[in-house]
Amino acid sequence: MTIQAIWFDFGGVLSPSIDELYRVYQQNTGISRIQMEAAMHAVAKPLNVQFQAPIELAMMTQVEWGQGMSKALSELYPGIDLSRCDFDNHGEQWFSPHSVNEHMFELFHEVKAAGLKACILTNNVVEWETPWRRMVGLDDVADSIVDSCKVKLRKPDPKIFALAADRIGVPAAGCVLIDDVEENCEAARAAGWHAILFVDSHQTQQAVRALIGEAQPRAQAGAR
Repeated sequence: MTIQAIWFDFGGVLSPSIDELYRVYQQNTGISRIQMEAAMHAVAKPLNVQFQAPIELAMMTQVEWGQGMSKALSELYPGIDLSRCDFDNHGEQWFSPHSVNEHMFELFHEVKAAGLKACILTNNVVEWETPWRRMVGLDDVADSIVDSCKVKLRKPDPKIFALAADRIGVPAAGCVLIDDVEENCEAARAAGWHAILFVDSHQTQQAVRALIGEAQPRAQAGAR
């Protein structure tokens, strides 16, 4: 099956790395990744879901989540200073210091120019849509954007891969996921997709350009 569509993850692929996002957040607020994720686990525990799921599946509003985060952080780390945290506007605070990964931005355009569908498949948050889509700047280019909070499914749930492929009318075997989480890549492969584990931009560019090179001769042959 010829590759017809390449789906880019947002966080850690089109955005800076997750480590970098947390590093800058700690620099700006004083709250570390360990502290944030501990609080996120505490907020998610009563719902019996993965620690990011409450907001990535829109089970909570950003304000509700933020209230839970403030409470959890204060209980887990008595005396913690939350004065620089703006949980009511966490998406803006989280993304505003950052720019799109230029290498992946350019690769997205390369995919389009090669005649393949270029799409985004992201686990994301309702209230974060404006800042993250503004940062990425691909609204007018993407053939499809599938966002967990809107479809109420999140990677690695196999249903989100079926939904995404159906959205663009491409068989599973014609889809490729680029993601920085191995579990998501494994789930995509189990759903019949191809997957590229994002390690760095150069490695991903090489892998995608190889796929484009394989797809183009077949497409040209089919057009004769």
